Amino acid sequence: MASICENCEKAAVMGRQHRHKRGVAGKRWKNRTTVMPKLFKANLQKVTLEVDGKPTRLTLCAKCIKKLKKDTK
Repeated sequence: MASICENCEKAAVMGRQHRHKRGVAGKRWKNRTTVMPKLFKANLQKVTLEVDGKPTRLTLCAKCIKKLKKDTK
């Protein structure tokens, strides 16, 4: 299963993260760790919606689900 929203096509994005060792607030940057790549995934949920009068199971991100709930009220 591809981790892509079927409505807005939001997908996973590569980013960078790094963990600090001790001494970050004390201005001792000698112990700073290296930057590591990280995969940030979208918050995808499986939702059943009616498309053309038929129930269809879609994979949507949480933001799209919130928008659909707001529009149907």
